[in-house]
Amino acid sequence: MSITVREVVLPGTNREEGKGPAGRCRAVPALHSPSHHQPFLGSGVLFHRAVVTLGGTIMLHVNRFCTASNNRTGFLCDDGVTCIPASQVCDRVSSCRNGEDEQEKLCGDLPHSLPGYLVFRCSNPMYWVYADQRCNGMNDCGDCSDEMGSLAACPPCGSAWWSCSPVLYEFCSCVPRRLCRDGVQHCLSWSDEYICRP
Repeated sequence: MSITVREVVLPGTNREEGKGPAGRCRAVPALHSPSHHQPFLGSGVLFHRAVVTLGGTIMLHVNRFCTASNNRTGFLCDDGVTCIPASQVCDRVSSCRNGEDEQEKLCGDLPHSLPGYLVFRCSNPMYWVYADQRCNGMNDCGDCSDEMGSLAACPPCGSAWWSCSPVLYEFCSCVPRRLCRDGVQHCLSWSDEYICRP
């Protein structure tokens, strides 16, 4: 048994509703229960079978989550191949060929109009940063909540970083090793100048 599937295109796309990746509806095996979720691939975009049925039609929502360079959260462009870093969405520069990363539906009411996976909420509810700015070593939230604590859940400093209590506001718990032994104090303990090796 098979049923008709319609793709619902989320904000940031320009495909017509009801058109699948090949430009037409497709038939897929029927779901076993209304709560059954099972992903499948189509044109490089991860789709999820939805639980809502309308007149025998299952609605599919395009999931634009992807992994960009340096294993960071990204946004999948319409071509199904190009993955741009989250922080390049709604930056007033079209990074996707069709400009879907700058469309009004996606960028009209930041951060509320963005998909949740693109946003990291700082400990101060007035502030947010793009998800790819979490755990990047920089104090993007202004209170280090994007780098330290249970909200961020960042791994320890990587090999390119030196762990210390930084002097500079831009860092939280690590400083780049490239700053070690440069004649400038970056750690309260001065360990970047006397212990750390670049």
